[in-house]
Amino acid sequence: MNIPVIDFSPCNLGENSVLDEHIVDLGRQLKSSFTEIGFVYLKNTGITQEEVEQVMDISKTFFLQPVEMKVPFRRGSFANFPNHGWVSSEAESLNPRRPGDLKEAFNSMSFHNDIHWPSPAFEDRQLSFYQRCRELSLRVLRVMAIGLGLEPEVFLHAHRHIGGEKNGTTLRSLYYPPVNSELVKEDQLRCGEHSDYGSITLVFQGQAGGLQVLSTSGEYIPAPCIPGTVLINIADLMQRWTSDHFISAIHRVLLPPAGDSSTRQSLAFFVQPDDDYLITCCDGSNKYPAVKSGDYLNDRLAAAHGDS
Repeated sequence: MNIPVIDFSPCNLGENSVLDEHIVDLGRQLKSSFTEIGFVYLKNTGITQEEVEQVMDISKTFFLQPVEMKVPFRRGSFANFPNHGWVSSEAESLNPRRPGDLKEAFNSMSFHNDIHWPSPAFEDRQLSFYQRCRELSLRVLRVMAIGLGLEPEVFLHAHRHIGGEKNGTTLRSLYYPPVNSELVKEDQLRCGEHSDYGSITLVFQGQAGGLQVLSTSGEYIPAPCIPGTVLINIADLMQRWTSDHFISAIHRVLLPPAGDSSTRQSLAFFVQPDDDYLITCCDGSNKYPAVKSGDYLNDRLAAAHGDS
């Protein structure tokens, strides 16, 4: 099984008016992919490879600084935005049964002006890209609703405050440093097996591989970088919302082969419903109990960072 590639041209960020038949066709394609595997590549979204590389470049400059230069921006340093900031290598375990993940991250989650940034250029690149991802994610959510035969705005109503204090949507710039195989702990990975937490995730990858997705047949399949595309996956709350019609698939990032000292980068835009929004099954069933978006996110973050 391969992850499908879908042409998003009819709804890309440069299109202000879209024919109904194009949206219906895209909705059908997304529904098929998200029902069968939970992941899809979109091409021709309007977000360019140049935009992605600019964010990766300025992020890498930050990550390559000495630790003492990064500590002032550590996650947990901003009272009103506890998930914002730098996460050091091995500080989180997305699979809590494994040792800490061999990756660093910088979480950008707000346009609020009381947050400090490594530099004005860093802030500008991160927040400009955040806004682009926000716009694309809202278009994708609308097409998804149409694919399910729902009212087109049904998911958008739950994502009104992206970038504000009442929404946990986060842009993560991820850096996987070179791996010394002699120092790797037993069962350690670059990123342990996990599902994402919110609605959908937009992923932009560098050339280095390692990302794998667990298929419904129980086999891991590669999700390589396809330049010019964005990889989109369903997250947990969307699976609950759709009563398991859409699949929040487990995924992971493997270690490179022994002796391979290459680094890896990616950008992940984790789309989260507004904190107070109550997620209930949209088909009216009671397959999952109602849960507030913010409560679910906080519980999952606490587990990943060993706070629970």
